[in-house]
Parts: sequence; structure tokens; C-alpha cells
Amino acid sequence: MSAPQLVVHRDKELMAQAAAARLITRIVDAQAARGSASVVLTGGRNGNGLLAALGSAPARDAIDWSRLDLWWGDERFLPEGDPERNVTQAREALLDSVPLDPARVHAMPASDGPYGKDVDAAAAAYAAELAAAAGPEDHGSVPSFDVLMLGVGPDTHVASLFPELPAVRETERTVVGVHGAPKPPPTRVSLTLPAIRAAREVWLLAAGEDKAKAAAIALSGAGEFQAPAAGAYGRSRTLWLLDAAAASELPRGLYPPASA
Repeated sequence: MSAPQLVVHRDKELMAQAAAARLITRIVDAQAARGSASVVLTGGRNGNGLLAALGSAPARDAIDWSRLDLWWGDERFLPEGDPERNVTQAREALLDSVPLDPARVHAMPASDGPYGKDVDAAAAAYAAELAAAAGPEDHGSVPSFDVLMLGVGPDTHVASLFPELPAVRETERTVVGVHGAPKPPPTRVSLTLPAIRAAREVWLLAAGEDKAKAAAIALSGAGEFQAPAAGAYGRSRTLWLLDAAAASELPRGLYPPASA
């Protein structure tokens, strides 16, 4: 477990640009060290804002897009191409404009896919895909993601792990079907905390006044069942990227700022 580090930016636009620059550097470094990189994307306004900023960053061409594996932390269990699906939004924000290898874009199953409406079967299939990609050097049945990004919800949820729901208590499976989520749509697919914690680095993104209380709760010693964001951490680094509004309720001086 790595202690959380904080970087607070003036506003959400600057946060997105700085996070995009940070992600480019991390991907390029991983590719130089191991030949490829593995990143878990997040949806929502902050995740999509980061992808849009990455798309307009001059340094984006430093990435070898053909040697990048993309995964998702969660997905709305809706038909393929639905505008509410995270993968649909990611394609519009960035993915359709860069030369990715389609075989390395690991979208979660859709509700009109081979598993039909069976979200638990869809989750099991994604878990199997992760396990197939894991190597002997990895920690368990998922790859050691270089960066796993998570948006933080106003209720402290991350991925589709909502406070007190069964998915946040999962200790064995790496992917689960989520039933009855309090945020629509109610049916989702999500990585679990054990899968999240296999990542080398976990980045939590929070921008806006509506995220301030959630950030304060998660960073003040709350339990992961009541505040799932508190249970999201990486093996070597846990990085909270916030704007000033989201950081406005944090106790000053509680956490030192992260190095660039």
C-alpha cells in the first residue's frame, strides 16, 4: 500500500492538461523500460477531460500508440455504441484519433454482446481477459497496470464501487457485475478493489465543488466500505489529482504535495 500524495491545480482545465502531460511521460517511460504500457481509463467528466487534453497535447506523438494496452475500470452495461458508455465517450474524446492497435483496446462487454443481459457473465468474461493478459511477473490474475485512473464521485464511489454495496466488499474476484447502483444506469461492470490495487500507480481525479466533501472523507481515514475511494491505492504510488475547488475541504498540511 502506498500513502496518498496530492497535487492541487488552480482549476479543472489546468488539472486536465497537467494530468495529460503526466500520463504521456508515464506511458513513454514504461514503453522505454518494458516495450509496452498498460493503462486503465476512467469515464466521467474528469476522465474524458483528461483524454481530450491528451489529444491536444503537442507531446502526444511521443507515445507509441501501437504498444499501448487500454483497459477500463468500469462500464455502464448498455448496448454497444450507446453514448453513455465510457468506451463510446473515450473514442470520441481521443481514441478514434490516435493509431491504437484495436486488439489492445479492451472494452468491457456491452448488453447486446455475446453475454446478452447477463451482466455477471460479462464481468466473468472480462476477468478472464485480464487473467489471460497477466504474466508470471504480475501480482495475481490481472496485469500490473502502469497507471489506473479513477474518477471520484460525490458519494466517494470509484469505478462502480458504491458505498456499502456488495461490490466494494469483494475480496476474491477481479471484476463483478453491479446490480442496483444508486447512479443510473443501475447495472454496470466494475473492477474490484483487489484488481485496482494490482496497479503500479493509481490516480484519483476529482474536480469541482461537488467533489470536495468526498475527497475530504476519503483522505481523512474513512473505511473503504463507507468510502470506496479510501480503499483505492497503487503498489508503488497513489496520486490524488485535484483542482482547488475539490481540495477546498481538505485539512491544510495533512498531506505533503507530490513531486512532479
